[in-house]
Amino acid sequence: MIRRFRIDEGGVHMIRTLIAGNWKMYKTIPEAVDFAERLKEELSTLPEGRDVAIAPTFTALHAVSGIIGGSLIKLCAQNLHEAAEGAFTGEISAAMICDAGCSHVIIGHSERRTLFGETDASVNRKMQSALAAGLKPIMCIGETLEQRECGETFSVIERQVKAGLHDLGAGDMAVVTIAYEPVWAIGTGKTATPEQAQEIHAFVRGIVTAVYGSDVAATLPIIYGGSVNPGNISAIMAQPDVNGALVGGASLDVDKFVKIVRY
Repeated sequence: MIRRFRIDEGGVHMIRTLIAGNWKMYKTIPEAVDFAERLKEELSTLPEGRDVAIAPTFTALHAVSGIIGGSLIKLCAQNLHEAAEGAFTGEISAAMICDAGCSHVIIGHSERRTLFGETDASVNRKMQSALAAGLKPIMCIGETLEQRECGETFSVIERQVKAGLHDLGAGDMAVVTIAYEPVWAIGTGKTATPEQAQEIHAFVRGIVTAVYGSDVAATLPIIYGGSVNPGNISAIMAQPDVNGALVGGASLDVDKFVKIVRY
């Protein structure tokens, strides 16, 4: 395992690796329970410094929580509403997500941005709501193919990072994870090269350094998402600023996901 750490007056601080599986709109409750039972058996132990989380659909959260409770697997929601409660038909609040057993929540996934009109401002409001409820947010950022081809990648990433983290304090950052997911690599089979991923991850860490200082940036997990699979995970994880992966399609198969977790 590649260890990423900084050394300061307080000693060695290692960035924990996070491998998170985003199930999107797949798996009924029985299917989710079966998967969770098999995954729990396979992941009774984990490599040092490595965390794993799964993000089932809302309907399966409570059932899956009952299976993985007390295990090394963490439960993650795929989205939340920014309000604590209210007349928002079809939505779910941070408190409800916590009540279902979640410790993490994905915010601003590219599909939420492109298909459901989420903006940098709404992502920030959701970040605030998640943190207020004690959830650990995984904030997604990433450029489209058109933006990359137009040379806008860095400006887009900088805007998304700064806007998404607006008004968050250094203390909040202790539980934040940033996920870089180039939109052109989501579910397309295309993957950013390890070098492309590293370039953006290092850029993101630089932005966080400028806003919060080197101590916060040095312990911030920045994970990669975009057609991650057992065949490319090792090369991606070999990059010094890549601290994990947000896995889509491959997380729906127990064997594939376990191979990714144990890269």
